[in-house]
Amino acid sequence: MATDLYSILGVARSASDEEIKRAYRTKAKELHPDRHPGDTRKADAFKQASAAYEILGDSEKRGAYDRGEIDENGNPRGFASAHTNDRAAHGDPFDDLFANVFGASRARRGGGPQKGRDLVYRVEVSLEDAATGAMRRLTLADGNEFDVKIPAGVDTGRTLRLRSKGQHSPSGGPPGDVLLEVVVKPSPNWTRDQNDLHHTLSIDLKTAVLGGGVDLKAPTGPVSLKIPPGSNTGTQLRLRGRGVQVDPPGDIYVKLQIVLADPKDASLRRWAEKS
Repeated sequence: MATDLYSILGVARSASDEEIKRAYRTKAKELHPDRHPGDTRKADAFKQASAAYEILGDSEKRGAYDRGEIDENGNPRGFASAHTNDRAAHGDPFDDLFANVFGASRARRGGGPQKGRDLVYRVEVSLEDAATGAMRRLTLADGNEFDVKIPAGVDTGRTLRLRSKGQHSPSGGPPGDVLLEVVVKPSPNWTRDQNDLHHTLSIDLKTAVLGGGVDLKAPTGPVSLKIPPGSNTGTQLRLRGRGVQVDPPGDIYVKLQIVLADPKDASLRRWAEKS
């Protein structure tokens, strides 16, 4: 890409990480090739937005880009100047060496090998796996298979770039990339708010009144939840650091809901009638 990454996403350089994330999601949904089959302009714009977010969505890469240490393609700056200085202008013999090593395209020589086409795939993950990270086996259209690491904290609309896993170049250039658009499936047990996870837990009346321990199967693993005596429906308990496993990790919030084990229990009816 030969334009500013912030301009591609339509945000200011002072934009927060969350603003950049929202802007990318909007672009990705608007430009995704599945919505515009055969529209190469939309496909190219989608690739640009994905590539821009790959850098701006990563705090370290964004810092390096802002400091001018890497360019819009994520390559270290300094190599391009080797092609535009006085030596290159006068046909320095090292110019061909730089072109071969760094895959540069030289307009004054009529262009060089082109990169292979990028391939776009959609990968679905559960909310639980998105919270903790997971491995997925991806099978490409040509039958090639490889494992893909889904990072913890990924959300719908995020695009993961797998370099050099795309189509081979017909002109001897580097292969293209694979772009994975992540879709996080809703969970029947958990909801996500930023990096926190929320769950509604049903407990019986005895546990609500007397308190006790309840085993909870959290995305990060089983945990023993202590129910305080005298709990009521709507009581919320917090498990620090057991939410989405980013740095720092989020929390889990458990809202209690009292459910009668047997609403027709005769002894329970007698107790209610006496009270």
